[in-house]
Amino acid sequence: MAMLTTSDLLRRVPIFSGLTQAQMSHLSETVVKQRFKRGAMIIEQGKKSGALFIILSGRARVIMTDRRGKEVILNTLGPGDYIGEMSLIDGKSHSASVKTEIQTDVLVLSHAEFVRCLTENQTIAVWIMKGLVQRLRKSSEKVSSLALMDVYGRVAKVLVDAAQPKGEPDLMICDKMTRQDIAKMVGASREMVSRVMRDFEDQGFITTQEDGCIVLKERRLALR
Repeated sequence: MAMLTTSDLLRRVPIFSGLTQAQMSHLSETVVKQRFKRGAMIIEQGKKSGALFIILSGRARVIMTDRRGKEVILNTLGPGDYIGEMSLIDGKSHSASVKTEIQTDVLVLSHAEFVRCLTENQTIAVWIMKGLVQRLRKSSEKVSSLALMDVYGRVAKVLVDAAQPKGEPDLMICDKMTRQDIAKMVGASREMVSRVMRDFEDQGFITTQEDGCIVLKERRLALR
């Protein structure tokens, strides 16, 4: 199998889909490919990186830490997602950290090249705005769920959002998701999340397979 060029990789990223061939060629000469090991920080809360990071492969979590060191998982990112644009736009430090769950490859675009891309191509600017709006909506949904749902409802929402179709009407989660991870997503203790998961299993809403995958009886869980 032929090795993919940087241009080939860039064409797979939605925000660069509107670039001309000349722009793509120039961009491919300026980005740098970087590999992060499992558990590595791509960006760190409270610091500036001065670059845009585009995920090519792997998976990473967006984590916010309060002054007491308590962590909250805000989002999970995968191929095609990008990181650091807010800091590049307003010049402030990152509001959250991004930590890899597994080995993750990214393309790194410098601040100067990021600004040039925005000024030369309206499509990229539109994609960046769409991405910011989507993240704002997700943040609003998270705040709403924390305020209006009980722990059972919040855990159910996290499970449904993380699951992939298995066949009507079931969904499946095969990416590793520990009770502690879920606790950080819903703002509850690990012990409380474990109790909720046991209740869901007892009521037949979810089943855990031998390989660790969780099968959701999606309609029953959503309507609980």
